Amino acid sequence: MRILFITATRLGDAVISTGLLEHMRRAAPDARITVACGPVAAGLFERMPGLERVIVMEKRRHDMHWLALWRQCAFTRWDTIIDLRGSATSLLLWARKRRIMRGGRRAGARITHVGQVLGISPPPSPVVWTNDRDDATAAAVLGEGPTIGLGPTANWSGKVWPAERYEELWKALSRERPEARLAVFYGPGETERTMAAPLLAIPGAIDAGGRFTLAQTAAMLRRCALFTGNDSGLMHLAAAAGAPTLGLFGPSRASEYAPVGRRVGWVVAPGPEGGAPIANLPVGAVLPRALDLMENGA
Repeated sequence: MRILFITATRLGDAVISTGLLEHMRRAAPDARITVACGPVAAGLFERMPGLERVIVMEKRRHDMHWLALWRQCAFTRWDTIIDLRGSATSLLLWARKRRIMRGGRRAGARITHVGQVLGISPPPSPVVWTNDRDDATAAAVLGEGPTIGLGPTANWSGKVWPAERYEELWKALSRERPEARLAVFYGPGETERTMAAPLLAIPGAIDAGGRFTLAQTAAMLRRCALFTGNDSGLMHLAAAAGAPTLGLFGPSRASEYAPVGRRVGWVVAPGPEGGAPIANLPVGAVLPRALDLMENGA
């Protein structure tokens, strides 16, 4: 059985789609699965059982990346195509069965829309795939004892809670949990590292960003007693990995992109949803939710 799974360019949306992919994989454990996604999300699938190939879709002018995808898939007889990008490309490929998620903003959670592609309600929660080597890397980087992860970056400055608020939050958390250590998570590239720099400068902070694969990052997040971060791909990855995860929201919509998992929560800056500056979010609103997640996991 051959499955083509076309998913997102952005990491957060790709993480949200993993539950649907895992549902399909378990239903057909002998299937050979090809995943098409953007370069940022490609590493998310490298440990998935049944993976035959990841096709990395580099954006090109005039949407020529879709033609490139068609050329790589046109000579395969697919049993199932799942297209979460709503593209015309999937209509031009041979398939016994295809399911296409139409685009456009709709009310409700993104995870619900993904589940509706196969009529699954409630929708399957996101997952991460790691192996023993990833776990060994996580143990070596984080060491022993409780770790609190902070994710001070995002792909849009409007989503970024000010660094000084994160510093204030860490001081408060460390007073409550003096045995805990700080791990700072961020993505690759100089821009992400610059956003994380104020927290990396905190004495004893563990640098858990930039140079690690997504599987290694997921393994580290899984070991955290708490992860608090902006609405970002890392926030969704932490929730999928099973870490108690607190998402911070300003101008993005928690109703659409709140973290999904067994132990998650979120705090929204005061003001209209989708329009409130994240700088309006005080530490006093974040701290009690963070402590509650650490203590109770909910």
